[in-house]
Amino acid sequence: MGYDEDQQTLEIEFTNGAVYRYFDVPAEVYRGLMAAESHGRYFHEHVRSAGYRYQEMN
Repeated sequence: MGYDEDQQTLEIEFTNGAVYRYFDVPAEVYRGLMAAESHGRYFHEHVRSAGYRYQEMN
């Protein structure tokens, strides 16, 4: 996982090796993701379901 605060871009590599870049993600969402007990659950509830634009990088 990586985050560019200036660009508000979140990049995630999933366990299957797929890499996705999510755009316009607020820093609070990234901080919440990093602090979450379950990264997967937080991702689904706060990133995926929020509808951020994304691009598959592979």
